[in-house]
Amino acid sequence: MTSRTNDPRARRLPKWTGNFGLQIIAGLVAGLILGLVARNLGGDPVKNPNALTATLTVIGSSYVSLLKAAVVPLVFTAVISSIANLRQVTNAARLAWNTLLWFAITSLIAVSIGIALGLVFKPGAGTGQSAPADYTGKTGDWWAFLTGLFPSNFLGLEASSKAGEAGAIATSVNFNVLQVLVIAIAIGIAALKVGKAADPFLKLNGSALAVIQKVLWWIIRLAPIGTVGLIGKAVSTYGWTTMGALGKFTIAIYAGLLLVLLVVYPVLVKSHGLSVKQYFSGAWPAIQLGFVSRSSIGTLPLTQRVAERNLGVPRAYASFAVPLGATTKMDGCAAIYPAVAAIFVAQFFGIHLTFGQYLLIVLVSVLGSAATAGTTGAVVMLTLTLSTLGLPLAGVGLLLAIDPILDMGRTAINVAGQALVPTIVAKRQGILDEALYNAPRNGNPFADDAPDVGTPAADAGTADDADRPGSERELTHA
Repeated sequence: MTSRTNDPRARRLPKWTGNFGLQIIAGLVAGLILGLVARNLGGDPVKNPNALTATLTVIGSSYVSLLKAAVVPLVFTAVISSIANLRQVTNAARLAWNTLLWFAITSLIAVSIGIALGLVFKPGAGTGQSAPADYTGKTGDWWAFLTGLFPSNFLGLEASSKAGEAGAIATSVNFNVLQVLVIAIAIGIAALKVGKAADPFLKLNGSALAVIQKVLWWIIRLAPIGTVGLIGKAVSTYGWTTMGALGKFTIAIYAGLLLVLLVVYPVLVKSHGLSVKQYFSGAWPAIQLGFVSRSSIGTLPLTQRVAERNLGVPRAYASFAVPLGATTKMDGCAAIYPAVAAIFVAQFFGIHLTFGQYLLIVLVSVLGSAATAGTTGAVVMLTLTLSTLGLPLAGVGLLLAIDPILDMGRTAINVAGQALVPTIVAKRQGILDEALYNAPRNGNPFADDAPDVGTPAADAGTADDADRPGSERELTHA
């Protein structure tokens, strides 16, 4: 029987058209062109957008909504599964502690770089703007942030109401993802303590996680279309004038991101006796997807894949560390970005920051990174930082103009760190499969498959790999 794959007539499109990376690049170019065309068609992009701008807005917002819809169930099931997987790991408590410690260490380095760049570049200085009329100068309540960690209900639901047109009251219900994370951690630890009685629950949770990851991968495959809408809407709405006004801020952010990616991470890799080249070539598929998808959670299946398959992290440990990192390890969104942004907002409005406020930036960045929850954008983290410092929240709206441009770089750094820390901890604990880490990849997304490469814990070459989210088959073929 002749298979469809072997029939040359079955392939109607060139092979390169199925490459996901090329599809994303095509989406970026198409979004840029359509955005410029939409801007030249006229109309107010906010109050009275033209048809093309409105279409791009709907496409972009719909894609972001799809990603956000998957966040809460994915965070809940992934965190529970990651904690439950500690049962399969020797010295689980020590591994968990070392993972969290290295999350904090790398975040501390990143936020320190962000503060230094904000003081050196002074991106918001010299604007001549005065603080908003409602600015009180009072530092935010740090205790309010801490008490916000405790959920008021099981699902972490929050309801808010506001007056609409004709005096109508509109009520919206939102999830507090930070509280969902706390709930998931508590349930995961409880499942560990219960033992065998929790096995049916954990099996159901694991099945739910697999289903959610599959659905999420389908959403990720729509990233080229979402990119067209997001980039096109940003160019159509803000143009190059606003982009140029915030150019210094953008340069400062990307300088910090590049310092972390090209200096801090290589130093950490080299100091642990590992090849920098192998780390970057191994983690690159996930870093690339993080850049274009702007979602650490969305990239989670592929990040875990490269950690196991390329970097030699045992599967049992990777299934704990990578999902946890995708919800709490944010060197880009929750360290560099809020540090530079807070300094930018203060300088923009001519507000002097005290030494204590700089310390608050560090504390919020290291401890509050879970507030970003791996979703697109870092608006939540920026709002949290500004409110804790008592800075004008008008700065949030000011920076939204260039957020899509910044978020691509931020998410790439997030993903790179989420792959790095498990690798470092595995190396320090003597469980890293260095043969798999150093295996040749020959331009492939993953290390060459060979029967004698990789330990059973790290081997991902099972029969069902083609159906796993993030597999090289799904990554390179439409």
